[in-house]
Amino acid sequence: MDTTFISLLYPSEAARRAAEAQTVPVMDDDACRELGLSRMMGLKNSSLSACFTRDPEVILFRQQMFSDLNRLPELEQTLSALLPVLCDITELRKLGAAEPEDSGGSYLYSITEIELYVSMIDTVYRGFSPVCDKLESEAFLRLWQFVRELVESDYYKNLNEDLSKLVARMHEVRSVTVGVNLDAQLRPETAGVISVNSERFHPGTALDKILRMSFRRDAMTCIAALTPLSGKGQSENRREALCGAFLGALEEVFRSSVRGWRAIVGEYVLENTDFLLRMLPEIEFVSRAAGLEKAIEAKGGALVRPAIRPMEEKVLCARGLYNPDVALRSDTPMVANDFAFDDKTKIYVITGPNRGGKSVHTVAVGLCQAMAQLGLRVAAQACEISPADRILLHFPQGADDTIDKGRLGEECARLRVMFEQMTGNSLLLLDESLSSTGACEATYIAADVLRGFGRAGCRCVFSTHLHDLAAQVEALSRESLASGGVGMDTMVAEVTQDGTRSFRVVRARPDGKSYARDIAEKYGLGTEQIMQMVQKEAPMP
Repeated sequence: MDTTFISLLYPSEAARRAAEAQTVPVMDDDACRELGLSRMMGLKNSSLSACFTRDPEVILFRQQMFSDLNRLPELEQTLSALLPVLCDITELRKLGAAEPEDSGGSYLYSITEIELYVSMIDTVYRGFSPVCDKLESEAFLRLWQFVRELVESDYYKNLNEDLSKLVARMHEVRSVTVGVNLDAQLRPETAGVISVNSERFHPGTALDKILRMSFRRDAMTCIAALTPLSGKGQSENRREALCGAFLGALEEVFRSSVRGWRAIVGEYVLENTDFLLRMLPEIEFVSRAAGLEKAIEAKGGALVRPAIRPMEEKVLCARGLYNPDVALRSDTPMVANDFAFDDKTKIYVITGPNRGGKSVHTVAVGLCQAMAQLGLRVAAQACEISPADRILLHFPQGADDTIDKGRLGEECARLRVMFEQMTGNSLLLLDESLSSTGACEATYIAADVLRGFGRAGCRCVFSTHLHDLAAQVEALSRESLASGGVGMDTMVAEVTQDGTRSFRVVRARPDGKSYARDIAEKYGLGTEQIMQMVQKEAPMP
């Protein structure tokens, strides 16, 4: 068979090897969880962090593949049907590896694996056949060509015929007649196979057989009740003897036909199915990603194939950007915003009221970048984007690491790691960082952090309640540009005069308000509400 490279995620063996050689992922698994991406994808057989790519050629290859999936629902249905078969083969190989090579169990596993192999190839062939002339992506065209040549080969046809005969013979075996020799104390001494039968034995008694007077035609009726091989009252020796006799019978029956046949077919099966087994993580990823896109569209969300720009341009321009995780988990109308890392600005500080959409928008930017570098469509109406070499997050975390360091120490330690891992081509997302200390100290530290980001030239979104920090952004931007760094600007989560949140995030100067008071009043903690609760009637004289 043709050994053409086949992959749904990589255009060439060199591209896949280059990806495997990358020791540092675009996003680690913790970041995937924090963005909600792990939950949305729900992978079980692979790590999502291993699916990201920085290579524009690989992204375009995947975009074409997903385009076929979007146009042709038969492809998604085929991959969904193929996935459990691949998982079954993987589990079967694990079970078979634990069996002795020439045991009856080993023969059965071999036959079952080949049955699953044929089922797997047939699934792909039947699923692709109706739409083969509509395929456009190189990924699916290669897979279809390989499977079609395989199915139409004489060897495969002969394999199917031989397998059908062998499986039919195996399925006809319903019972085994075993002869047992006893010693002087009537204990089982030796056992051997008398016959392999296509009928099952039935329970009975000696009197039943005598009354029927049909001994010759009643060979499958026992003269005693059938006894389970396991359960109370069964000694270990007895169970081992019976099981040994049964497996010995299977080995005797199938040894001559399966042993030689397996040696010939096994090599062929490994040669022509291992590529699909290697593709199990890819097929799962593609199947789950297609399901995610379908779920977002079912919620009324727009999805667009982003235009890929060179990494060094550091672009992310999106019109109608929204957070797909929020869209999937909410029945309220989605609020979309425009966003741009452009020639003037690569770093944004977002301020605004509590629960006004700052964090949601920050995550939306991260998901847009992540989905683009997985090869998926992004949650926006229009988008052009440059790949990032790393997507790094600094989000609020639990108290696990604060026992030794304290919360501020833990936050500073994670910021130090971010500086060690980032480059000028990285995307950094910070949400309420340094909120564990006073506003004055936090603003001082955060300003230095922004100076470092600006000098490095990375892209960054920093959502914060530190309004004094936002007030310094203009001066920090001038300082960064003067030192050869990138520009900075502010964005604000809008709110009306009466405190209503619009959840729109716009590029504007902050007004210095957090609108925390109206949230307190909403939950009954306004000044008048508190005073009313603490008022007490005058004590009785």
